[in-house]
Amino acid sequence: MIHIVFNEADVDVLKKAIELDETLQGEVWQVKDDYAVGPLAGIYTAEGIEARRQWWRDVLAGGDYAGKVDTGEVDDNKLVTELTERLRNEPAEIVWVWAAQNKHDVSGYYWLMSQLKEFQGRIYILYLNNLPFINEKGLIFYPEWLSVIPPKEFLKAKKLARPITLSEFEVDPDEWAKLQQEDKGVRLLEGGKKLGQQDYSYYDADLKKYITGDWQKASKVIHQFLHKNKQTTGDAYLLWRLKTLLATGEFDVQGEVKNMKDFEVKGKQAQAQAAETTNA
Repeated sequence: MIHIVFNEADVDVLKKAIELDETLQGEVWQVKDDYAVGPLAGIYTAEGIEARRQWWRDVLAGGDYAGKVDTGEVDDNKLVTELTERLRNEPAEIVWVWAAQNKHDVSGYYWLMSQLKEFQGRIYILYLNNLPFINEKGLIFYPEWLSVIPPKEFLKAKKLARPITLSEFEVDPDEWAKLQQEDKGVRLLEGGKKLGQQDYSYYDADLKKYITGDWQKASKVIHQFLHKNKQTTGDAYLLWRLKTLLATGEFDVQGEVKNMKDFEVKGKQAQAQAAETTNA
């Protein structure tokens, strides 16, 4: 059995769950790219794959994760190649795809399953959609991420495992193809497995709300956004969007606009109002 997850934190918690239940024994593989953001056009072609890699290079350039694209650390296409070879060579092998109710996991699910139709009947989905769990304090909660589920609670989740149906292998790739044709920059979960799309600037307006009249490290602005905003995304994407906003001259900045702890930002209007108050 091969378990597939979409977040690094999910790997550890699932491995701990496997230790508690021998029927879950298997390898844990991770799809590492974040398909909830970035270009999708031609994503299964050499040109589309390289276009997406170049987009990530541009996003990560001069930031905390600069150069990561070319380290080989993230190579989901290699993962799919190895997975398909494994399934062809070992007819008894099965795959469990774990996804929680968030845009990151669902986007990854679409990207992955659209390439596995020939193995229908051997690819299982465990979609934790509105499933209640018990947290460490004994309270019921509805997790948006696998990593927040206590390992022992995964034993309940395994009951959800079911083969991805032939109908789903027909319909879901079509839905994913529509998103590829639209080729917008941000995917959002609208309920169930329904994804909608917005432009690359979707998070900008909310990100601005966390820039105040006081100097703040970019890391603090991003931290506030991640902990307070209803819709969030990865910190690398937010750093790129923050730098894009700063390039407009709308905000004051000091320090080297590079890593998120290297520079500070401040709202110009708030700064001017503060100066007027001081001089009054």
